Amino acid sequence: MTSSAHGRRRTRRQVLRGLAAAAGGIAAAPYVITSTALGGPARAPAGERIVMGAIGLGRRGPYNVRALMSHADVQMVAVCDVQRDCRDAAKHQVDKACGNADCKAYIDLRELLARDDIDAVMIATGDNWQAPAAVLAARAGKDMYCEKPMALTIVESRAVVDAVRRYGTVYQCGTHRRSVGQFHLAVQIARTGRLGRLTVLHAEKAPWWVDVHEDSLPPEPQPPPDVVDWDTWLGPAPWRPYNSRYHTRMYWGGHRDFAGGAITDWGCHTADLCQWANDADGTSPVEYELAGGTVHARYANGVRLVFDQGTGPMRVRIEGTEGWVTAHDDGGFDAHPKSLLKLRRQFPKAYWPADHVRNFLDCVKSRREPTSPARIAHRSFSACHCANVALRLSRSLRWNPRRQAFIGDDEANRLLGRAYREPWRL
Repeated sequence: MTSSAHGRRRTRRQVLRGLAAAAGGIAAAPYVITSTALGGPARAPAGERIVMGAIGLGRRGPYNVRALMSHADVQMVAVCDVQRDCRDAAKHQVDKACGNADCKAYIDLRELLARDDIDAVMIATGDNWQAPAAVLAARAGKDMYCEKPMALTIVESRAVVDAVRRYGTVYQCGTHRRSVGQFHLAVQIARTGRLGRLTVLHAEKAPWWVDVHEDSLPPEPQPPPDVVDWDTWLGPAPWRPYNSRYHTRMYWGGHRDFAGGAITDWGCHTADLCQWANDADGTSPVEYELAGGTVHARYANGVRLVFDQGTGPMRVRIEGTEGWVTAHDDGGFDAHPKSLLKLRRQFPKAYWPADHVRNFLDCVKSRREPTSPARIAHRSFSACHCANVALRLSRSLRWNPRRQAFIGDDEANRLLGRAYREPWRL
């Protein structure tokens, strides 16, 4: 949020402090401090709460809302989704947790973002909308917890970085495995030199999609806007007649107009961890080559990044000249030499996404940079997007991380962004 938005929260705290001071003997006027304002065992005082809204309540949204609301200092007051069933379910979820019917439901995210009482938002819209929503949130002075991947193109992810910096907002990307114990341990083993010089990093891609496609589905009768606001669901993507299958994740997640498919789905987690292990948070690989139906990338320091086909559970493998380490989503962890396994006791098994959410909330209050800020998420996403471009063009590519452009390849550089459908702007 901007300094002015942050100031609004400080003002509310000052009001409560003033009321509390009045109880010390100033009797000029009657006053009432409600239990809601003061908080309680499971609720923080009003001036210490982070007032939030949620944008995008499909598959991932309700999980994030539940995680956020599990913290006593979060007050969820609004939800937004272009699909009525998602919108109504989210309102019910929030109202039930709060014990009232006060949660406001919106179709248009701009109406939610216009509310002065909201400090921060959760964004889980899907790849096509994630960057535009984040830029709008930053301009509105809202801090945000935004699902991965942070964008559909590199031009968009750079725009998010610029907007967050310009408006002084806190941005936490949902690459929450940075806050999961076994992955954190694997990365720290690599970063502390216990594997020797790093040689190969294995980042898995999701098993759900083999290729990103551009299929068109036959038209179906378009529902009323309050059931599915189809025009807004499409957003900046090209117009097409309505078909209910488009807005199912297992379809749009593999469609080029709406998502990046297998590589950006899991790769935004696994490549992110590989970047971290390689001390590459501020850069990306410089070469992308096709090999065996996948992409092998190379960093300037010679370390290779391989996008392996995932089979589940999600896995990261880090190899060096003196050993290797693997970490799995199910808590699995292995290493060579076996002496490295003794280090597990230093990292609690129970780290889990809740720590990522808590880190975000703490940074909203402290104004510090969170674990997965926009600038780092952008570089990890860039590695995934560049790999997708190499697959799309069926050729090797060279990348300049400083200029953030492909070297000597105009066709590839045209794929770093996309044309927005009117009236949408980035």
